Amino acid sequence: MPNPIALAIPFFFLLIAIELLVARRRGMPGYYRFNDAVIDLSCGVTQQVFVVFEIAVLVSGYVWLYQYRLFSFAEGSLWPWVIAFFAVDFVYYWWHRLSHEVNFLWAVHVVHHQSEDYNLAVALRQAVLSPWTIWPFHLILALAGIPPLTLFVVDSISTLYQFWIHTELIGHMGWFERVFNTPAQHRVHHAVNPRYLDKNYAATLCIWDRLFNTFAEENEQPVYGLVKPLKSFNPFWAQFHLFFELASRSAGLRGFDRVRVCLRGPDWGYPPAPGTSRAQQQKYDPRVSGRRRAWIAVNLVAAIVTASLLLWFQAMLPLDKKLLLAAPVLMTLFGFGALIERRRWALPLEAVRLAAIAAAAVVWVRL
Repeated sequence: MPNPIALAIPFFFLLIAIELLVARRRGMPGYYRFNDAVIDLSCGVTQQVFVVFEIAVLVSGYVWLYQYRLFSFAEGSLWPWVIAFFAVDFVYYWWHRLSHEVNFLWAVHVVHHQSEDYNLAVALRQAVLSPWTIWPFHLILALAGIPPLTLFVVDSISTLYQFWIHTELIGHMGWFERVFNTPAQHRVHHAVNPRYLDKNYAATLCIWDRLFNTFAEENEQPVYGLVKPLKSFNPFWAQFHLFFELASRSAGLRGFDRVRVCLRGPDWGYPPAPGTSRAQQQKYDPRVSGRRRAWIAVNLVAAIVTASLLLWFQAMLPLDKKLLLAAPVLMTLFGFGALIERRRWALPLEAVRLAAIAAAAVVWVRL
């Protein structure tokens, strides 16, 4: 079965283009910032490239456990689909909530919350390790008798649904948001306003937030990002910075606190988050010259096209050719942060990257 995410990639970028045009017509300067959007897309592409090499283990584990399922359904029954719709949403709620309440899970999920903007590109800013943190929650569904194909389809639909709610261009939606997650509700979730913290964990349905008292209405302008801003456009640092911070905090503690710091919430040991407003917020925004923007844009398009081909043909490609496609893509994405932040090693890295791409092309031809 084709990868639904790969099929959706052209539509992602079509909708991003439409959103950008609408924002400009509404007079919303800065709605998209080039530097931030590049890193959003880089994180998303990186995750999908890694999944190509992880999917066999993730699926095999689910299929293996499924043989020990506690319940079985008649072939052709609609019940597995109905149950999966609610069950996938329910376990997502708890995975998402715990990913905000437990530090070692937050260290993974934090990637999705780093952007200080809120637009459709932010939806694609994903953590490379998140497929592994949600995997144990999905394994519960294997024991519950949800067939692997059913899980794959329903989970993909849930993921795709969450794309459109990352926008500021859609307001409240009346009766619809009594049951379903909407942009207004998810804006609350991405905000650092004190009254919004740790609210609205929903994927498709908001009924779990209402049931477990984690729901909040959008009634003040959200301010996006992290309580402690990342202040970096380095994709590697974006993915792993909190692990380094947790290791540093753990080393400075004694006894069981060394472990407890990974099990407690992100606010453990810190004062309450201060209030802020958009007028007070100072976004991390290094300027990028026109030439450098053009170079990054061309290489970003090339990386996205290559990654899309990898996703499309992953089932047909041998491992060596997958690696030959993946390695240049990852090197390209890694270099963007250095170019944006004008690091001294950015241009030498670009030279090494271009040489590696040329070498990969030669090896590909000879295989």
